[in-house]
Amino acid sequence: MKRVALILAGLVMGAGAWGQKPPLLGEKDVAAIAGEISGETAKRNLEGIARFHRQRGSKGFHEAAELVAERLRAYGLSDVAILQFPADGKIFYGTQRSRPAWEAEMGELIETGIGIDPDDDCYKKSGKETSSSMGGVTCIALLERKIGSYAAQPVALAEDSESADVTTELVDVGEGTKESDYTGKDTKGKIVLVSVQPGAVQDLAVGKFGAVGIVSYAQNQKTAWSGENLDAIRWGHLETFSANKTFGFMVSLRTARSLQERLAKGEKILLHAVVKAGQHAGNYEVVTATIPGADAKLKEEEIAFSCHLDHQRPGANDNASGCATILEVARTLQKLIDEGKLARPARTIRFIFPPEIEGTMALLTSKEAVAEQILRIGADGDPVRASARMPLAFTQGIKAVVHMDMVGGGPETKAVFHVTRGPMSLPSFVQDVAWAFAEWVNEESYKFAATGKAEYPMVSAEGGKEPLRAEYSAYTMGSDHDVYQDSSFGIPAIYLNDWPDRFIHTNLDSAVNIDATKLKRAGFIGAASGYFLANPLKEVSSSLYVLLHASASQRFAKGVEVAEQLKDDERASFLRQQINYTIDLAHSLGPLEKISPQGQDSLSEAITEFCGLKELPVPPKATGQGAIVFRRRNSLKGPLAVFGYDYFEVEWTKRGHATKPKLLEYDGLWGGGEEYAYEVLNFADGKRNAYEIRDVVSAEYGPVPLELVVEYLKALEEIGVVEKTK
Repeated sequence: MKRVALILAGLVMGAGAWGQKPPLLGEKDVAAIAGEISGETAKRNLEGIARFHRQRGSKGFHEAAELVAERLRAYGLSDVAILQFPADGKIFYGTQRSRPAWEAEMGELIETGIGIDPDDDCYKKSGKETSSSMGGVTCIALLERKIGSYAAQPVALAEDSESADVTTELVDVGEGTKESDYTGKDTKGKIVLVSVQPGAVQDLAVGKFGAVGIVSYAQNQKTAWSGENLDAIRWGHLETFSANKTFGFMVSLRTARSLQERLAKGEKILLHAVVKAGQHAGNYEVVTATIPGADAKLKEEEIAFSCHLDHQRPGANDNASGCATILEVARTLQKLIDEGKLARPARTIRFIFPPEIEGTMALLTSKEAVAEQILRIGADGDPVRASARMPLAFTQGIKAVVHMDMVGGGPETKAVFHVTRGPMSLPSFVQDVAWAFAEWVNEESYKFAATGKAEYPMVSAEGGKEPLRAEYSAYTMGSDHDVYQDSSFGIPAIYLNDWPDRFIHTNLDSAVNIDATKLKRAGFIGAASGYFLANPLKEVSSSLYVLLHASASQRFAKGVEVAEQLKDDERASFLRQQINYTIDLAHSLGPLEKISPQGQDSLSEAITEFCGLKELPVPPKATGQGAIVFRRRNSLKGPLAVFGYDYFEVEWTKRGHATKPKLLEYDGLWGGGEEYAYEVLNFADGKRNAYEIRDVVSAEYGPVPLELVVEYLKALEEIGVVEKTK
């Protein structure tokens, strides 16, 4: 019971009590990592990556991959390779249909014809919109005004656009997602102006109403700053697998408003669109490298660092920042190990640079891939590269992932840095490890900002001096950590990310808005966490328990506050799930600590007592539909709904359904349909019945009716994802 007492001491203490002493690692190791990791080096690499338009399977992506691979080799890492996975639109990687590579050579959108040029000096001085003259110069002339250019700003051409050469009128259809938006408007053979993503309207605008192209002024993700910058151009995309192939151009809100005003006055606007682009069979490319482990047995286990290398140019914070930062982690750890300042870790550390989601899915579901790797050094000293089949058994050994997606946003981005917990379906202490380091950086960076003095200020010469102010956040979806933590794979992930970011997915997401100090601090948190996890914990000290379970105390305390706002029946269920989750988090240390079943029972009793209860609340017995037990089939791996391909929607529609299960559109107190659906499937483990699944997802995202959970589980059964068990 001594160990249990120590755990409870940690629960009572809470977090934020490190003082000047670093957590978890020895101070010598912390000082070495903090002293070596460089925000400036990370930003230089970020600037290199951000030069490329990094769309899946494109030349730009390959050039970025080559840059990363070259840096990894220069830093001395092992097993550097660019893995290739076929992507032709037919091959599936788990739940994800591979998307063909997409390449663009050019794209120009030009206003043409005889008319009034609103930018002409004559027009500006006269202020007239009809034929007039000043000093004998007519305001009406031959127009050739460029509205969008792929060469100047690749973001102007929507991803998955197809080749075209058309000259036609522009028609404003508002949002463009409803048939009523087209009522009374002649769009056949015309280009339509819409306020949403091109892919959201192409089947209606092109497929049903005969438009030949799309101009979109879709705005950024919803934040407090959405729509404020009139000159931001949003990254756009069409639907990869739509039968209604077309092209799309993205314009700023300022440009769109100007076009709308002229159209509203009855002016005809003639556009000439020239596009050379299209899909083709290609490859997903994934750059990977390792720092081999030192332990003969444990080196087969891996701690992975992940990011996503693809994005439109410049895509600086999203996500050149994550890739540049784990590249800097690789350089730092390898250099310190080579110099003897850090001991080689027992486990292997792997670095992975894939296309977002789809590259990770290919990596985790494939048994082998073509690897373009260094095989030898030629007589002239130059590397000789060759292709070979490479087994991917290493993916079976990944024990935890540090995933970075947007970690460098400076003050102009309005970003808040987050360490994000895992889903309740996969309780793990690894996120608490990252939070221990992040909270310590918070303290040290605040002390430096407030007083000008701190032992570990973590400041880059080219960066800011403000405190980090990282937050420990509940599980949020939207990047590769969703794949790793899906029940198919069950790999705990530390997710480091910025949100909000007012420039995300626009032409303004550039290196000028990236802070070198932020990169350094994110790199330290990731490097320290990964290095700690890569080493065995033969004897976990009482202080480790205190550090790791302090956050559980805070979570439970917040849970009690939330419970007070719920109905009586909801409150009991909510508290029961919070207690179970706290216990499961403690038990996640079991494989490292070899906690005996008796010790786990004692731990459960102690936590229950700490929560003011004599015993865990017993849930009501499930009856009727709530008593049905579902189990996920092993044959289909990965999340069902991510960008690019929605497995559930495709399979559900195939079976003649016109409406979705209500859970997919349900808004809970602090979660939405996507989150509920993700976790309902994760919890379908053949042990929990539908009632128990409803209870746990209600504790995670807010109360949800049992009938919605049952309806969704039955829908999953119909499309062959789950099956009933006795």
